[in-house]
Amino acid sequence: MPELAKKYSNSYYNSYNRSYAPTSAYRDSYREMQRQGYSKTVPLRRNVNQKKVERNHFIHKIVSITLVCLIGFFILPQGFLHYVLPMFKGGSLYPTIKADYQQLRYPTSNYLANDWYLGTRMLRGAETKKPLMESISESAKIESLQNQLIGLAAAYPSIHPAVYVWNYEDGSYVDINADEVFATASIIKLPVLVQLFRAIERNDLSIYDEMTLTEYYRTEGSGSLQFKAGGSKYSIDDLARIMITESDNSATNMLVSKLGSMTNINSGIREWGLKKTHIQTWLPDLGGTNKTTAREMATILYNIDSPNFLSTSSRERIFDYMGHVHNNRLIQAGLGVGATFLHKTGDIGTMLGDAGIVYTPNNKKYIVVILANRPHNSPLGKEYIVKASEIIYNTLAK
Repeated sequence: MPELAKKYSNSYYNSYNRSYAPTSAYRDSYREMQRQGYSKTVPLRRNVNQKKVERNHFIHKIVSITLVCLIGFFILPQGFLHYVLPMFKGGSLYPTIKADYQQLRYPTSNYLANDWYLGTRMLRGAETKKPLMESISESAKIESLQNQLIGLAAAYPSIHPAVYVWNYEDGSYVDINADEVFATASIIKLPVLVQLFRAIERNDLSIYDEMTLTEYYRTEGSGSLQFKAGGSKYSIDDLARIMITESDNSATNMLVSKLGSMTNINSGIREWGLKKTHIQTWLPDLGGTNKTTAREMATILYNIDSPNFLSTSSRERIFDYMGHVHNNRLIQAGLGVGATFLHKTGDIGTMLGDAGIVYTPNNKKYIVVILANRPHNSPLGKEYIVKASEIIYNTLAK
């Protein structure tokens, strides 16, 4: 080692030993602790000043007690007086600002509610124990017909269909995506019509009651009422007929209003036992927010035809409307000569559908619902429905 480095090393070592070498008093204390049984592992030096620690603890206690007193005697009373007490008195520091606590708790209730209770919108499940509508009694699936329809759908890959067929003769049926939720388009007018006649039978209103066409109800889309003079008066019978035969949107909105609201109609639908059908938007519902399934729409048709659900006079009037629908270009276009079809169509850009009851010339009868999601306004949707109708008719009308 170089002389300079050796000199520096020795000097550093000696100074370290002088700084940290234990004193004689420390050694005596250490030996005494060993005799008394203390651990041999003890620090060489005391790193904490005990008196300073005790003084710091005392200061912390004083600060903590002061903060607790401030909160208890000043902040909490002020908060109670300014914020809690006004809630019990019904007042507020800001009387011009009104908070809708129901809306804050249930932000979707305004557009998903299907029932009222004490003036409050509520969500209500379908009545399943004692539903007002009877379920369709199914027997065996018509496999040959189902396979034909599946093959047809394969030839139209851009069309996503839902098909439900039920044969009155033996309860046989076809089910292709029948429980899948689809937009209803104007087919939603069928449950509106049913709820209307249920209200008439309860004497809530009369078929002869009148309503006035105002700008509030006037809307675009199908139907002639949009072009009529404001202030014109129409009976409930007129509005119901126009709603079904012309698929009139303005007439539909007037009847929805007459029944109370969309919430009242949804409440009725839940009482019928239907879980997935609902009306959420006034017509025209171009966004497809009103929903149903092929099976539930078939259930509505089945019960319209049942004397256990509607009176004879109500059924006759409903069937009169449904027998004069102007749009005969969908399921009806695939039926044979002499067949009668009571139905309601629906048409928006992305969904095309038809639902009704077919009466064949040889006295056979079946329910058919076809809903088809399609590219916007694609003519392939119509083509698929017509061909599917032809296949169904040729199978069941024999």
